Amino acid sequence: MSALFGHDAAIAVFREGFDAGKLHHAWLLAGPQGIGKALFAEKAALRVLAEGQGQVGLPGLDVPDDHPAAKLVAAGSHPDLMRLERLPRESNPAELARSITVDQVRGLSRLFGTTASMSPWRVVIVDSVDDLERAAANALLKNLEEPPPHSLFLLVSHAPERLLPTIRSRCRPLRLSPLDSDAMTSALREALPEASDRELAELAAAAPGSPGRALAFQGLDIAALDQAMGELAREGDPTNARRSALAQSLALKSAQPRYEAFLARAPSLVAAEAKRRSGRALDEALRTWERAQALAASARGLSLDPESVVFELAGLLASLAPAAARR
Repeated sequence: MSALFGHDAAIAVFREGFDAGKLHHAWLLAGPQGIGKALFAEKAALRVLAEGQGQVGLPGLDVPDDHPAAKLVAAGSHPDLMRLERLPRESNPAELARSITVDQVRGLSRLFGTTASMSPWRVVIVDSVDDLERAAANALLKNLEEPPPHSLFLLVSHAPERLLPTIRSRCRPLRLSPLDSDAMTSALREALPEASDRELAELAAAAPGSPGRALAFQGLDIAALDQAMGELAREGDPTNARRSALAQSLALKSAQPRYEAFLARAPSLVAAEAKRRSGRALDEALRTWERAQALAASARGLSLDPESVVFELAGLLASLAPAAARR
């Protein structure tokens, strides 16, 4: 299992409860996407299951790769661990379903209907709890309200404020923060040992504090995409030529990864511009940022037409340009 970088404080909080024999039964692992929340959940689950078989002898959440529990988890066959996540669509296995279903949550009865097999613990990872359909969220809540003995729920969330308040109230929140520069470099270096320092620096700059997002941007020429967005924000687009060209290029099916990168980075560019402003200009930039955020989120959730989305988002970027450039 990969190393976990940059979350020593969160590890210490989790270990404090576990070592004292007072581990809360449900943890809400919250923070931005791509910073390692799912990896934290995987390592915490493995450590708890391994400790249930005896002392591990390593610090933090680490477990030796040759430990019996580690081998079973790596093979996806540990009998005391279940994961709830979006499954491939039956009609198109290359795509994931839009949500985690109530039937998947009800499937936890297979885990809790019998005694634990290898230790006292049974662990459930939900990645992410944001993806639960409404009925599934209510079904999970019943498990959280009446947890079986020695059960542990690790709920990964990118937007905990959108969860049912009753789910949040049953969990102990644990906030994971974006990685600092050193941790970010270490995480990317482990994932891309052959990459040059320049490549790593460019990826780190493309997704500050989020190695997961940075790795998703690999090979997408993010620098060119940022340049195109920057030109819109600086020089405007009075003839619509720039945003039309960008929209057409990102609407191609082969450009889907770059389109996703655009959705992620366009609101961030607006936010960066807002930080440089004050007074009325700041208010206008903040309103533009809110519109960009909402449009990018809707584009992902509602599968909107990519060309139309890019054209409109690019228009918001162009609206940041000085008035003279917009004429």
